[in-house]
This record gives sequence, structure tokens and C-alpha cells, in this order.
Amino acid sequence: MTENNKRARRKFNNDEECPIRNVVAQIGDKWSMLILFALVDGADRFNALKSRILGISQRMLTQTLRDLEREGYVKRTVFPEVPARVEYELTAMGRGIVKPLYQLVSWAGEHHDDIKNSRIAYDKMTQL
Repeated sequence: MTENNKRARRKFNNDEECPIRNVVAQIGDKWSMLILFALVDGADRFNALKSRILGISQRMLTQTLRDLEREGYVKRTVFPEVPARVEYELTAMGRGIVKPLYQLVSWAGEHHDDIKNSRIAYDKMTQL
């Protein structure tokens, strides 16, 4: 079977069993990767994360942390103190996903200028 025939037969689902939909879409949103990278060096408290992730609202940080906890990337620990202290940290799975994400971020850094130049050229072409 030729490579073109293999490509023509490849199908992608958009259902609950699709890894792209279930994994990549979650970590590829606007804030998840930034939160994951912010937790690489260890556990942190909510306000510390908020101050380090510029532009994120309290509501969005709360929701994204909940989503990442639900997915198994982040662990939330409540310490029985007054007032209660809450820390967030990466799970083993969270630490595992950061490695390939870092490769993606490194690739993006290497190709950022090329991508910007392509966008400019495309925009100029389509504005004619």
C-alpha cells in the first residue's frame, strides 16, 4: 500500500474515544499549559500561581485548576490550618505530560519568527 493510500484511509473521530479530543484539546487550551509549566518546580498556592500567570482571571484559574485536577494532571491538597492552606502540584501524570509539551514549546520558540513571517505573507496575499 502506498503512503498516499494510507493517508487517504486514515480517519479521525470527534467522539469520546478520540485521544485528540480527550487529551490534546484539554491541555491545548489557553491556560492549561501555562499552569502546568508554573507547577513544574513544585507545589504552589492559588494566589502565587495567579501572580505568576499574567492575565489569568481568578475565575479562569479556578476552573482550569479544577479541569486539570479532574484529568489527573494536578493534585489539590488542603491543609487543616486556620485559615485553610491549599496547594496545587503536578501528579506523576502531570510531570509526564510536561516533557512532550516542553518539546512543543521549544519547537514553537525555534519557529516563531517563521510562523509570524508566514502569517504576514498570507495576510498580504489575502488582502489583495
